[in-house]
Amino acid sequence: MARPGFGTDGVRGVANLELTAELATALGRAAASVLGAPAFVVGRDTRQSGTMLQAALSAGIASGGTDVIDLGVLPTAGIAFSAEHLGLPGAMVSASHNPFADNGIKFFDSSGVKLAPALEARIEAALGMGAPPGRVGSLDHCASAIDDYRRHLRDALEGRRLDGLRVVVDCAHGAASAIAPEVLADVGASVEAICAEPDGTNINDGCGSTAPGRLCDEVVARGADLGLALDGDADRLVAVDHRGTVLDGDVLLAIFAIELARRGELTGNAVVVTVMTNLGFRRAMSRRGIAVYETPVGDRQVLAALDERGLALGGEQSGHIVFRRRATTGDGVLTGLLLADTLVRSGRALCELADGLVERVPQVLVNVAVREPGRLAGAQTVWEAVAQIEAELGGEGRVLLRASGTEPLVRVMVEAPTPDVAADCARRLIKAVEGSLGGGG
Repeated sequence: MARPGFGTDGVRGVANLELTAELATALGRAAASVLGAPAFVVGRDTRQSGTMLQAALSAGIASGGTDVIDLGVLPTAGIAFSAEHLGLPGAMVSASHNPFADNGIKFFDSSGVKLAPALEARIEAALGMGAPPGRVGSLDHCASAIDDYRRHLRDALEGRRLDGLRVVVDCAHGAASAIAPEVLADVGASVEAICAEPDGTNINDGCGSTAPGRLCDEVVARGADLGLALDGDADRLVAVDHRGTVLDGDVLLAIFAIELARRGELTGNAVVVTVMTNLGFRRAMSRRGIAVYETPVGDRQVLAALDERGLALGGEQSGHIVFRRRATTGDGVLTGLLLADTLVRSGRALCELADGLVERVPQVLVNVAVREPGRLAGAQTVWEAVAQIEAELGGEGRVLLRASGTEPLVRVMVEAPTPDVAADCARRLIKAVEGSLGGGG
């Protein structure tokens, strides 16, 4: 089986089959050599394989002569915060929203930013190196890391509180199962937590940001004001209003953009999105005079564009939202806190802020299992089909095809004036993709 390499969000694969302890050790040793830091901070989510892979990764880092600070179970954004706070590179063992059988490793530099592709390529090139002679790194725990991250989250409210707000938070049995309910309660919210009992195998299982159905039911049944759904490593968030309506990252980003613009805090009066963001979002921003800049998929890409343009806010439809003044990566817990804060400050229900805001263009998203996703760029038949459909849609829709960076999939997205037209275009594209790249995975 081919060894997984770096994709859009680190190295990811089936734990103990594709992402093995041996590979994790080699990655740790190579990262220690390439980054040359005195120590790394390392953490994980709640997957059964997490302890094994974190131990192997840490052993590799230590065998490269670098100390390891073990942060234990902590959201991805908590690892990024700790890396920036301590001025050390970091590593997170997580497969984010994927099922428990998968796992992954992503690295951060000493400013808390995900490594640039050039550095990832250097780490991958160094995987075959042996342990250097001489110094062996030590392994220590950092008991204060969780408290430091909690304080960082609370500080985002600048002393404001959420007293009287009733919140249900779905922790996806993941890395924020303890910290998310605690932080919300710290600032006064009345909190009910669901899916907050990780057992190693239930992470993201029918819950969290990719499956918010139970949260919708719980919000309505409990008469809550707000529902917050995180994923396994808590770097993304979708929300639920008091009626049980799900609001994705496009809607949340629009709410934040308008609110920050109203306060005069939307630097550059612009927001950064990815190519997956619905056309309706772009139209909503245009009506309000807010500029939109587009990047490829991934919160790393969003962050790079924010820094390049000196902007404050960006995000993805999936619920990765980056508040650049406060974070170096998507942080679902921070996003949830700031959304709750927006409701309290405005005195309005979430549905009042969201209804009619983003007039969503009908969109179809399909993951097409293929044997050779890497051949997409050169698949002439596929791109001829894309060109034909784009000509038919004119300016009333969009087509996007991209190979997954973490799975044997091609992601097909079509936006069109009606659901039927979008579905028909998607069917034609799926047929072209499967025919050219080997359908069935």
